[in-house]
Amino acid sequence: MTAAIEKQKDILCVKMLGGFSMSYNGRTIAGSSKSSVSQNNALLQILIHSGKSGVTRDRLEELLFGDREVDNAHHSLRSVIYNAKKYLEKSGLPKVNYILSDKDVFYWTDEIEVVEDAREFEDLYNQAMNEGDSSNRLEYFLKACYRYGGEFLPMQTGNVWAVRESIRYEEIFSTCVEKAGDLLRDRQDYNRMKELGQFASVISPLSDWESMTMEALVRMRKYDEAIRLYECTVKYYLDELGVHPSGKIVEWFEHLGKGISHHHTVLEDITRDLEGDTGTPSEGYLCSYPVFQGIYRSNRRLIERTGASSCLMLCTILDGKGNPMKEGNVLDRLFDRLIDSACSSVRRGDAVCSYGRGQCLILLTDATREECTLVQQRINRQFIVGRQRISVQYDVTVISPDERTLFRKTS
Repeated sequence: MTAAIEKQKDILCVKMLGGFSMSYNGRTIAGSSKSSVSQNNALLQILIHSGKSGVTRDRLEELLFGDREVDNAHHSLRSVIYNAKKYLEKSGLPKVNYILSDKDVFYWTDEIEVVEDAREFEDLYNQAMNEGDSSNRLEYFLKACYRYGGEFLPMQTGNVWAVRESIRYEEIFSTCVEKAGDLLRDRQDYNRMKELGQFASVISPLSDWESMTMEALVRMRKYDEAIRLYECTVKYYLDELGVHPSGKIVEWFEHLGKGISHHHTVLEDITRDLEGDTGTPSEGYLCSYPVFQGIYRSNRRLIERTGASSCLMLCTILDGKGNPMKEGNVLDRLFDRLIDSACSSVRRGDAVCSYGRGQCLILLTDATREECTLVQQRINRQFIVGRQRISVQYDVTVISPDERTLFRKTS
C-alpha cells in the first residue's frame, strides 16, 4: 500500500507480500518483529485475505490445525478466535466484534476498513487487463509491478493455501512485467524498461529478469553497463544455482557484440585495446563462458585447417564418496582453489572458465591426450592437500579434424 494510505487514520493496513504486518494509525499491531507464524496471526491472515467471501468452519479448522492431533477442533477454534479478539482489543484497534460468524462461515468485521497489499496488487492487474487504452494499460501494469512486494506470506511455506496463493501472485507479477515490458518496448521507452527489469530482478530473483535490463541497455547503446551487468549476472547465477543464465541474456550479450562500433583509429591503438590486461605471463587465460565459447569455436575451425588436435576438459569437484559437490561454503573455497590450480597448470595460450558450481572448463590448444594427463597431474598436485578425501573428476574430449573422443578420469 502507498505511504499516503498508511498515514490515513482509522485504516487497518495489512502487508502480506514479502512478509506480514498489520498497522493501524501508523502503529504496528501484528507481524514485523513479533511472531508472524502464531495462530492468532494465521487466523487474521486467512480471514482478512478471504474478504467478503469468508471461510467455512471446517475449512478454517483445516487451515489452522492441519494434520495435527486436536481433541476437539471446534473448541480449539473458539479458543483461537477468543485469544485473537483479546489480542486485537489490547493492540489499540476500536472495540468492535472483529470476527463475525454467520451460518458457520467466519468473516473479518466490516466496521474497520482494511487495505491489503495483495488485494491492491491484484486489483491493479485486473484494471490493466480490462483497460482498452494502451497508455492507461501501461500505467496500470507498472503500478501493479511496483505494488508487488515479494513472495506472499513467505513465513507460511508449510501451509498449502499460502503456497498456492504465492505461486498465483508470482505468475500475475510475471505477466505484469512482461506486458509492461512489451508496451515500453513499443514506445522505445528504454529507460523505464531498464528500471523495471532492475526492480523485477531484485523483487523476484533468479527469474531471468536481468534479460530485460540487458535488452534496454543494449538498445540504449550503454555497452559498458551491459557488459558489467552480464558479468555480474553470470557470477550470481553460478554462485546461487550453479548454472548459467538462460539463453535470453546470452542472446542479448551477442547483440551487444554486434552493436558496438568504434571511432576510426590506427592499428597500434586497436592492438593495445584488444590485448588489454593479458594476465600473469605463466598462467592460462581465465575468461567468462561467452568468451570461452568464442575461443572454442575459433579453435575448432583452426583444427579443421591445420590438422592439429586440442582437448576440452571438464573438471568436477567430488566429495569423499565420489559424488559431485554442488553447494556449501566449503565448495566455494575449494572451487577458488581449483580455478587457481587450473590456471597455473596450463600454458599461457590455454583458456579456463567457470562452468557451474564446482566445475570448470579448460581448453588445451594444440594438445594430445597424453598432455591432458600431465595437466591433470599438475592440477592434482596443487589442488589436493594432505590426506583430504576430496578429488577431481576429469572428463576430456580430444578434438581432432575428423572426430571427438571422450575420456573420463578421477584423481
